[in-house]
Amino acid sequence: MDIHIPLPRIKLLNPDFPNKSTGIINGLSSGLLNWNDIAYPQMYDLYQTLLSNFWKAQEINMQDDIKQWDLLSATEQDVFLRINTQLASLDSLQTPTMCQVMDYVTDSSFKAIFAVIAQQEAVHNESYSYILSSLVPINEQKERFNQAKNDPIVRKRNELILDAYESFRENPSPQNLFQLGVNSINLEGIYFYAGFAFFYHLARQQKMLKTSTMISYIQRDEMQHAYFMAQFLRILLTENPELNTEANIEYLYTSVGQAVQLEKEWAHVILKDIEGIELSEYEEYTEYLANKRLRQLGLQNLFKERVNPMPWIHIFSDEMMNETKSDFFEQKSRTYAKVTQSNGFDEL
Repeated sequence: MDIHIPLPRIKLLNPDFPNKSTGIINGLSSGLLNWNDIAYPQMYDLYQTLLSNFWKAQEINMQDDIKQWDLLSATEQDVFLRINTQLASLDSLQTPTMCQVMDYVTDSSFKAIFAVIAQQEAVHNESYSYILSSLVPINEQKERFNQAKNDPIVRKRNELILDAYESFRENPSPQNLFQLGVNSINLEGIYFYAGFAFFYHLARQQKMLKTSTMISYIQRDEMQHAYFMAQFLRILLTENPELNTEANIEYLYTSVGQAVQLEKEWAHVILKDIEGIELSEYEEYTEYLANKRLRQLGLQNLFKERVNPMPWIHIFSDEMMNETKSDFFEQKSRTYAKVTQSNGFDEL
């Protein structure tokens, strides 16, 4: 397989092929999805977990936050609105990207999960608009979205993700699919957390608790998305050894390192005037998150091993929200291993 040649766009139905796909890309699959006959049965568990997370923004009554809004300082209000629209700008990229990936993935079970992720990202995007509509008039909402669109720091952050996403749009090759997956993990597993930390910081002061509840729902989803994408990449590299190269592992480490640096830069801009959040601690927290994402990929830490340096947000952490994180991927750092019938998916 030439990893730089575009993947074929998958036909909707291939009656002569088996229902159980022979590969997540370049495989044979009828296009019919029988969840009782899939190549990676654990995907059904993850699919069910994603479905159990279903929620709507309107389920959260914002009245308490509306009453508290004017009690926030001018700085808190400004940072609140900037983070809200910056997160929305990132989530806006995810729905169309996940939908496009579905056209080139052979395995129908993975298509189904990408479809759920795309839908959840649309809900996240709506939730940020819902928060804004509860707190500020439409003109300020529009102004804040334009601010996020034109902010040079935001654009610099987005560029890392956009370059990979647009490369896949222009050439949906296996190599570009791999790079898309890496940067999806960067976006959902590293980028959002400075914003999350700010909302949780308000919550621990009993401020804007409804917003923090919605953010916790979003974080729960994003954690699962990053977890799924890590598993997707591990299978992709295992099934396609042409992709499992030193150069690609180096790309992975480099991209994660870039995401960490960009997240630190963003935190120093957006959180610098927020009392109670130590930027040095947040920098360590970002490295801590990056190490977790790498371990999910079966790789060694990029940064110094440490426990959570911001224990006050532990109540909102991945482990507290979903115990499935404390599994094989969190317990063992290792290099990629080939999947066989004897070791099964959990040894991937």
